[in-house]
Order: sequence, then C-alpha cells, then structure tokens
Amino acid sequence: MSIEQDVRDAALRAREASHDLAVATRATKDSVLLAMAAALEAEQESILAANAEDVDRAEASGTPANIIDRLRLDAERITAMADGLRQVAALPDPVGEVLRGGVLANGLELRQVRVPFGVVGIIYEARPNVTADAAGICLKSGNASLLKGSSSALSSNARIVEVLRTAIEQQGVGPDVLQLVPGEGHEGAKALMRARGLVDVLIPRGGAGLIRSVVEESTVPVIETGVGNCHVYVDRAADLEKAVAIVINSKTHRTSVCNAAESLLVHEDIADEFLPTIIDALQDKGVTLHGDERFCEYDGVEQASAEDYADEYLSLDIAAAVVPDIEAAIRHIRANSSQHTDAIVTEDQQAARRFVAAVDSAAVLVNASTRFTDGGEFGFGAEIGISTQKLHARGPMGLPEMTSTKYVVTGDGHIR
Repeated sequence: MSIEQDVRDAALRAREASHDLAVATRATKDSVLLAMAAALEAEQESILAANAEDVDRAEASGTPANIIDRLRLDAERITAMADGLRQVAALPDPVGEVLRGGVLANGLELRQVRVPFGVVGIIYEARPNVTADAAGICLKSGNASLLKGSSSALSSNARIVEVLRTAIEQQGVGPDVLQLVPGEGHEGAKALMRARGLVDVLIPRGGAGLIRSVVEESTVPVIETGVGNCHVYVDRAADLEKAVAIVINSKTHRTSVCNAAESLLVHEDIADEFLPTIIDALQDKGVTLHGDERFCEYDGVEQASAEDYADEYLSLDIAAAVVPDIEAAIRHIRANSSQHTDAIVTEDQQAARRFVAAVDSAAVLVNASTRFTDGGEFGFGAEIGISTQKLHARGPMGLPEMTSTKYVVTGDGHIR
C-alpha cells in the first residue's frame, strides 16, 4: 500500500473519530486530558529513553546545537508537558460558546456558536513537546489530530503518541482522535497536504523553509505560523536598567524559540551611555553582535550585512543598530520584522502609544521581554502555535482559535 493511501486511511479514521469527539462533554474531554498528563509522568523513563535515541542520532549527524536543544527532553520538560495538559483541562470549553445571537424581526432565533474544525493536521520540526501540546489543544477543542513530526524526533513522537493513545482509550474515547501520520520521510507530509476533504486545516510549525513549503504546496487550508525575527527597540526615554534586563532575557532566556529577540535597535541619544553596557552584558552571555558602524566601534562586534537584520538566528547571535529616532526604528521594523513580536522599552507613554499603533505585528510589547509571546504565558494553556498571518487567527493560538463557527437558526414553522 502506498504512503498516500496510508495517510488517507489514517485521515478517514480521524474523521470518524472526530464525530464522537465533537459532541463529547467537557467532563469527558477533561478526564481524558488529566489521564494523558498522568500517563506522560508515569511513562517518563520510556519517553526519555526514546528521546535519547533521537538525540544520539542528531549529535552523530552533526545537527546544530540549537536544534538539539529543541529536540531534547528531560524530566522538567516532561513535567511541563503534563502540566500543559492539566492547564488545558482547567480552561473553559470553547465548543458550544455562543458568540452572538438574538431574535430577528421575523421571529427567528439566531445564534452563532463555536464548533470544532474536525480534523487538524500539524506538521512540525524537532520539539517533541509539541506532540503533547497539539494533542491536548486539539482534543479539548473537539478536533481529531494528525501529527507529522520530523524524522529527527521519530522515536520520541512515536512513544509519546503511544502513551497518549493508551490513556485516551482507557477513558473510553476512540484513540484515533490522535494519530501520527504514517511514513518517515517527506512523502507522508506531502500526502497530508493533499488530503483535502479529509483534513479540515493544516498548521505548520518550524523554520521558514517548512512553512513556505506547506503554504505553497498544500491543497488543504493552512494557518501559517511564522518565523520570529523579533526586535527590541530601546527608546531615548528608556529606563536603561530595565532595558538591559529585557534585552538579555529576550535574547538569551532560550535562543532556539521563535519569540527570542534577533534584533536590537537603540536610539542615538542614549547610544553613548547604553551601548557599552549592553554590549558587555550580551557578550558576557556569549552573544555575538552583528552591528552597524556605531556598534562596530566596540570590540568584538561583527559588521552586519543587510541579511543579518532580516535573519532568524535561533542562536546566540543578534543584529544591532543605532537609529536616529522612533520613526526610524518603526521603519526598520517594518522592513525587516517577520510580524511575530516586537518590543519597545520606554518611560514615554506617547512613544509607547506611537510604537504600538505603528508596528503591525501579532504581538507588540511595552517594557517587557519578547519571551512573553506564548500561549502559556498569555493564560491560554499550551498553544498550538503562533500565527503571523491575519486570517483565521493571529498570535498565540489557544482553544478558541482551534474552532470555527456555525449558525443555529430556530423557528416555529417559519417559511420565507
């Protein structure tokens, strides 16, 4: 049997399973999520053993350190995965929520209510924690999920899904609400992209190449999660102590994630005072600066190219420039930002308002680290991804973003 047929068969099973899940009560879904969380913790050793196989293969093949960081699991990360499922269980069920409604002039009662998509396909790279996050959010929002992780995390994902499916089935729910897409190579992903009519929506999570491939090749509707060329702009009215802390946290808290800062902009009025401090602080953390002429006046700063300012490093690198004013900072961000997350550090409320209004990104932060753009940090529970497009969702996608709507119209023998 071909990989394409295997994928279509899996999608058919997911479609059948989604019908029952769509009408499951919140109590049922929450009990499943709590069982899934407990199962992850109970099977921690076997999951870590499977993950060690993936990490060993990655290291042997010369995989970059930042990708291995995304791939690696430890006890703390498994606990975080389980806690994420518990957080999702504690959140309100979006299915059935009435968004608007009323009685029309002709007496018809009209309600717009949230409903599941049905079958959600997710293609993602490394990061096996996404497997649990995606499974949990899809289940709580009433969707069956078809997960296609990268071959680098094959052992980890297979074991995690096996553990979760067992927990789901033990709670009396059909395990086909969660499946790994068959096939180890790209053919499985390509077949998933062509499963229009069986898969309702496809979400890619990963680097620019993966996202572009899915957007361009898929016949299934796609919600595009974007790369993160995130900026921190330090304004002339910034509290410089706050600025140092925010820049360091944004860049170094975790470099391999999409909400890590990749670019630093500094107002020229504070450059003489701020640059020596922030350069030393970044270099002390092992960060390589790629700077303009002003930054390059300092030791250890490399000359930046135009490409550096548009790059998503996902490493201990940052592009940096001095700008004459806030308008120049906004123009720079418009030219180079991936419209994921951009931040301003300032004590000037007028400057903050101007930045927030003018920067068209999914998240704009004032006096806070870019690392806060995250479904968990926003109180959404584990997120499915961060959308940088404007349809159907934008920013961290939690439970409500994993639903569509339908209109329910109730009459009393009405005819038109």
